[in-house]
Amino acid sequence: MGTRNVPDRVPGGARPGNTGSGVLTLAGVPIGQAEDAPARLAEALTSADVIAAEDTRRVRQLATALDVRLTARVVSYYDVIEVRRAAELVTELEAGKDVLVVTDAGMPAISDPGYRLVAAAAAAGIRVTAVPGPSAVTTALAVSGLPTDRFCFEGFPPRKSGERTRRFGELAADARTHVLFESPRRIAATLMELRESHGDDRAAVVCRELTKTHEEIVRGSLAELAAWAADQDASGGVRGEITLVVAGLGQAAIRAAARAAAREARRAERHSGG
Repeated sequence: MGTRNVPDRVPGGARPGNTGSGVLTLAGVPIGQAEDAPARLAEALTSADVIAAEDTRRVRQLATALDVRLTARVVSYYDVIEVRRAAELVTELEAGKDVLVVTDAGMPAISDPGYRLVAAAAAAGIRVTAVPGPSAVTTALAVSGLPTDRFCFEGFPPRKSGERTRRFGELAADARTHVLFESPRRIAATLMELRESHGDDRAAVVCRELTKTHEEIVRGSLAELAAWAADQDASGGVRGEITLVVAGLGQAAIRAAARAAAREARRAERHSGG
């Protein structure tokens, strides 16, 4: 039989007789500004018994920014120790402790630690819930201006050249908009490789430092963006968190229609003003 979630309750809330397992909560944290934190995040940070954080320093800084005093035991939970720590956290949950998982930015388990713990908790019959919050994936997709009805998220591209070539070749034939993360040190090379696999004219958007003070959104064809990244490298390199959105196969007609509509709107505005 499958695992059935019990009715919602706040992490740390009372359980009848104070028995049974705890609740595993995955909480989304701001990707840029602390002011973007959902209201429930402060409550979850306050009431959890254990906080599993990708970076314990970052979660303490976030708590300070939100004017929250942490009383929970804070433990590290990052990719290198994810498997071992997941087993330890399931033991805590089975002992009745409520565990809150946070990453440096965005939602746990989305190209960040978390899914192994969720799978282990679900297999043990432990309730899993979430405090939804910001995500660089959907934020970049929303501001990209590319079709959003069908998309895929690819996380970080493989580092090995053969695997990257195969992955980009598969994506080149995919009709869905694709969203990727990339290191600022590798974005120039990645754009060049995508240009080779997808063609010069495929539309794409580079989103840098989303929601932060120095946010930058650069739009163009892959050829244009590859040239932009090369220029950036020549003057010190691209900096900050990068989310890349690339048009799917066959979206050129959609973009052409959008450009035609924009031209028609500008023409109508000129005529109405004249």
